[in-house]
This record gives sequence, structure tokens and C-alpha cells, in this order.
Amino acid sequence: MAEKSDSAFRTISEAADDIGVPAHVLRFWETRFGQLQPMKRAGGRRFYRPADMALLRQIKGLLHDQGLTIRGAALALEAKAVPPAARIDPAAPQPAPPRPADLHALQAIRDRLAAALAA
Repeated sequence: MAEKSDSAFRTISEAADDIGVPAHVLRFWETRFGQLQPMKRAGGRRFYRPADMALLRQIKGLLHDQGLTIRGAALALEAKAVPPAARIDPAAPQPAPPRPADLHALQAIRDRLAAALAA
């Protein structure tokens, strides 16, 4: 059988084989890691997206390679999480870097604040 591309969705058995854990472990991880939400189709069939597969690899690394507990791994993932509003869209126009005149004004404000706090 031909191997799927990295962008293809995977069934739970394909995901389990790829990650190297039994399917029931993936179902258990879904209950413990809120970020892991595979797409579910009719009859409850799970399909793991590429982002889900990356998250599964992270979870397995935290639990199996680094030896963290479920709670420790969940906390580590929460600490890494970036809220959707803070994510940078690479296609979106980026703000221009500060101009030298703006930089001098900002440094002057910083210096005044530092002096006020020191007083």
C-alpha cells in the first residue's frame, strides 16, 4: 500500500501506527489533552489532521521520551499554547519597524519612566 502524504488525514489506526502507541491510548489522550480534538465523522470515526499528528508526536515525546506525567505534559503544552488572536499570519502585512525618530522618542519616555520609578 502506498504511504500517505504528510498533509493527508489519518484514521485512528493509522495515527496509532505512525505514533507507535495503541489506538486506545490515543482515545485516552483525547480525554486528558483538550487541545487534541480530531475530526469525527458519522459513527464517531476519528480522522487526525496533520496538526493533530504533530500534537500527538509532542504528547508522546513529553510522556515517553521526557518522562512527564499526564498532568505535567498537559501543563507543558498549555505553557506553549499561543492564543489564536496572537498568532501571526505570514500572509498578512507586517508592521513597519520603528523609525529612528520614533526610537529616540521611545527611549526618552523609557528614561523618564525609569527616573520616576527610581525617585
